[in-house]
Amino acid sequence: MKIEQIYTGCLATATYYIESRGEAAVIDPLREVAPYIAKAEENNAKIKYVFETHFHADFVSGHVDLAQKTGAQIVYGPTASTGFEAYIAKDDEEFKIGDITIKALHTPGHTLESTTYLCLDEDGKPYCIFTGDTLFIGDVGRPDLAQKSADTTPQAMASNLYDSLRRKIMPLPDEVIVYPAHGAGSACGKNMSRHTFDTLGNQKATNYALSNISREDFIKELTTGILPPPQYFPKNAKMNKEGTQAIDEVYQRGLHALQPNDFENAANQTGALLLDVRSPQDFAKGFIPNSIFIGLDGAFAPWVGALITDLNQPILLIVDEGREEEAVKRLARVGYDYTIGYLKGGVKAWEQAGKALDAVVTIDAKDLKTQLQQRNLHVLDVRRPDEFNAGHLINADNKALDFINKWTNDFDKKQTHYIYCAGGYRSMISSSILKSRGFTNVVNINGGYAALKDAGLNFSNN
Repeated sequence: MKIEQIYTGCLATATYYIESRGEAAVIDPLREVAPYIAKAEENNAKIKYVFETHFHADFVSGHVDLAQKTGAQIVYGPTASTGFEAYIAKDDEEFKIGDITIKALHTPGHTLESTTYLCLDEDGKPYCIFTGDTLFIGDVGRPDLAQKSADTTPQAMASNLYDSLRRKIMPLPDEVIVYPAHGAGSACGKNMSRHTFDTLGNQKATNYALSNISREDFIKELTTGILPPPQYFPKNAKMNKEGTQAIDEVYQRGLHALQPNDFENAANQTGALLLDVRSPQDFAKGFIPNSIFIGLDGAFAPWVGALITDLNQPILLIVDEGREEEAVKRLARVGYDYTIGYLKGGVKAWEQAGKALDAVVTIDAKDLKTQLQQRNLHVLDVRRPDEFNAGHLINADNKALDFINKWTNDFDKKQTHYIYCAGGYRSMISSSILKSRGFTNVVNINGGYAALKDAGLNFSNN
């Protein structure tokens, strides 16, 4: 028996490859399926099943593509209904993969169809559980993502999850390994551990959700203090339920190299979003006017999903050479399938073609301190409210990047706005969006909160 966890940091997502005696299965595959197929071919194995723990909201699954390319059967748990061919397992139904057995345990709570897959080894002994978003390391899945009805209020779903944990998961042996679908950084839970697997026994001892907590306290814990889900979550869940276009088509459309004139014409003719995915420093030095920055070397896909509201938005990429496919792939992971090309040669080619560049004005923390001593400045803190409340520059205005589409009209476009976040990534995204929307005087504070602290500026904790 072989079990491999494939962890993707940008999405804080874990996929699993299982193999026994020439047969394989994949649990919760990402959109790009070639690596799973290659892995099976290397081992002379045939992918027999694609197990889905639920309709994912935070990424688009590769289940349909993988089934079409390998002949594998897609399996969902009880109550699931799909727009493509899939097998809907019964509770406690078993599936053979070589010498091992996968048993579907219906564990509603995160969503109605949520299912945990119990792996029994060659001797029929419980070895591990693939819990999806039912049980994380240190936490459980949020109960507010199910399609809304009288039976799916967050409170009702939390109550279902309470029962699922106690009836299906907690009776399993302590030595069983817990393999969840996410780790720290995912918006699918509140307080996930950075560990990506653990024994069930240790989780029983340390995870509040598996403690001797009352139903009422459990429901209160799960439904208190959860931020609204990112806007793309229900859209991704819908795609996963109804089916998606082939990833090869997405690549073919997106990996279209455009010379500067063709790139400019495509932008003008299609109304495409110009998305610059280079580093914050490179973007600040010079960027194509009206482009926005969301860097690949950060929480790229979640920020794209939070800020670009239309999944069908045509996108033109400005990307470092050699990273074009990576950018198209990571956009597709969260449902942005309509990249229509990239600028061949990047910003350097644009400049050599005699086309204009814009830039973001930046300021060091020490220089900001000097200016603040001389006059009042409008400073925007674009971190989340919990970060702001833990400490912020006195008189800073807290406007989280997460909600920039709602607050950009709150400010004078001609006023100068000084922007900071924790380290510079989010403030550069904010600066780029504000400039694209007509804010002419935007100044990005280098180094963010950490640099401001080091410079000895005055801070507040309220």
